[in-house]
Amino acid sequence: MYKKPTLARFHQLLKTPFQQTPCMWVSVKHRHSGGRRPKKRVYHRDHDLDKAMDLRKKPALILQLKSIIQSHKHQSLLLRDLEKEVGFVHKWNFMAVIEKNPSIFYVGGGNRMPPFVQLTEKAERVAREQAEAKQLMEPILVKNLRKLLMLSVDCRVPLESIDFVQCELGLPDDFRKSLIPKYPEFFSVKDVSGRAYLHLENWDSSLAVTAREERLASDGIVASDGVGKNFRISKDGNFRGPQAFTMRFPAGFRPNASYLEQLEKWQKLEFPSPYLNARRFDIADTKARKRVVAVLHELLSLTMEKRMTSAQMEAFHSEYFLPSKLLLCLIKHNGIFYITNKGARSTVFLKEAYDGPNLMNKCPILLFNDKFVGLSGRREINSCNVMPSL
Repeated sequence: MYKKPTLARFHQLLKTPFQQTPCMWVSVKHRHSGGRRPKKRVYHRDHDLDKAMDLRKKPALILQLKSIIQSHKHQSLLLRDLEKEVGFVHKWNFMAVIEKNPSIFYVGGGNRMPPFVQLTEKAERVAREQAEAKQLMEPILVKNLRKLLMLSVDCRVPLESIDFVQCELGLPDDFRKSLIPKYPEFFSVKDVSGRAYLHLENWDSSLAVTAREERLASDGIVASDGVGKNFRISKDGNFRGPQAFTMRFPAGFRPNASYLEQLEKWQKLEFPSPYLNARRFDIADTKARKRVVAVLHELLSLTMEKRMTSAQMEAFHSEYFLPSKLLLCLIKHNGIFYITNKGARSTVFLKEAYDGPNLMNKCPILLFNDKFVGLSGRREINSCNVMPSL
């Protein structure tokens, strides 16, 4: 079980230049026994990714209300029943959404007819496109679910863990009945020590390629490429190498020479594929520790929005052999990951997937969501989205 790091442990991590964490959103004061005021180390926020959390609030309410309305038999919801669906407190948030979006939601009733809300004709036309988006999404979901299982040490994951990240993966609410039985050649559900596990039925080597490797291949970099001895890493932490990760430091961070030297060694360090069984490696080995970063990178890459809560990542702790102090691992590699405290829970972002607050490449269902929410007059968050190949 994850344990919160102590203040002493925090200071231990900050001793070497490579372990300094410039984008953490907490501040740490050094202990002192009197005299001068202690220095205060402030870890920079990534304001763009914090903004990304704020940008999702209004669309989430609109899309949730759309789903509630469509779940009713006559595609209409009595306003008096809204509280039953979302609770007393959240009801007022949805009432505000209805009032502010007349282009999406139509309110009718009166003359002894109780008030109701339904989608406008224009919203209904756009909503019908969701079926096509779901069809395009299915092969992506199947592929990603297979890769999720291939990352685990025994090619199996508890179904309750998959339920926990269902929305982040884009799986339908009834995926246990509608998706899993549809592909018996790929999946099976088996009981292990009283828990239901989703098992991988066959291994596909063509899927054992990470999103990082695919990006490098698209840039013309292959695993056989070497790194010259005289090659120096740039000040932003990046270089063209087969073992390198994309780095994005927060605005205002200026790494010193010692930091860049250690980062250069780490970037050039070879490491095993995250799709190899973790039992084969000693976690104390530096290469194995870099492999853990690759596992976390790939796990986030399998989600629709390239982000998960820290609790959701912890749900895969046993199956992926994640480090006991996962939060500290994420903080240490702050050029790759960003943890924000915006929202009800801390959320981990894969930095390279975002251009400012905007997700760069969106799957079909997210493109549909953008189009539907766009009916409210909300500007498209990202007009340059590229739909992934199927």
